[in-house]
Amino acid sequence: MNVFRTAAVTAATAVLTVASLSAATAAPAPAPAPEFLAAKELPASQTPWTASKVKEGVADDFCTGKIAPKSSSTYRTFRTELDTGAHQTVTVAATGAEAKALVGKLRSSVEDCLGKLKKEYPGLKGTSRYQGKVSVEEGAYVYSIDTADPKSGSDDIRLYSVGRDGKTVTVIGWGRLGDLDGTPLKGFKKTTRTAVAKLR
Repeated sequence: MNVFRTAAVTAATAVLTVASLSAATAAPAPAPAPEFLAAKELPASQTPWTASKVKEGVADDFCTGKIAPKSSSTYRTFRTELDTGAHQTVTVAATGAEAKALVGKLRSSVEDCLGKLKKEYPGLKGTSRYQGKVSVEEGAYVYSIDTADPKSGSDDIRLYSVGRDGKTVTVIGWGRLGDLDGTPLKGFKKTTRTAVAKLR
C-alpha cells in the first residue's frame, strides 16, 4: 500500500513541477495597445470631426513627422468639413528613459519649426509660443505656431502638444486657416489631457 501511495505522490509532484515550469516559461501576454483619441474628443468645431483608422507609422507633419521612430509608432488623422485637421501619433519606447528623451526631441522640433517653415517658404511671417504645461501623468506641453504668408494672403494657426505616460509618448497636431485669436486653446488642452490619460 505504501508503494502505491509513494508512486501516486511522486506522479502528482511531477505533474505540478511540469505545470510550474510551463507557467514560468510561457511567453508573457502582450501589452494592450495604447488607446487613441476619438473624434468627439477633439476641440469643438462648427462641423463634426471624423477620424481615420489607426495606422502603422507616424503622421505626415512638417514639424514632427520625422522625429518618432516609425517602427514603434501608430497614428490617426482627423478632419472636419471646414479646413480644420488634426493628427495624433503614439510611440511606445523600450524604456521610460527613451520615452523621456523622445519627448525632448519632439518639443525641440516644435520649438524650432517656425524657423524651418520660414526657410522653406521665404517671406513667411509668424509667431511661435509655448502655451504651458498640462498636468497629467508625466506631463504634456502645448505650443502654438501662428503664420501669415504675404504672397498668398493666407493665415494659418497650428497647435501642438507632446505628452508622456511611462514608456508611451503622444504628439498631437491641430491646424486650420486663421490666427490665434478665436482658436480653441482651452479645448485643445482638454483634448491633450484626455489623450495622455488614455495612454498605457
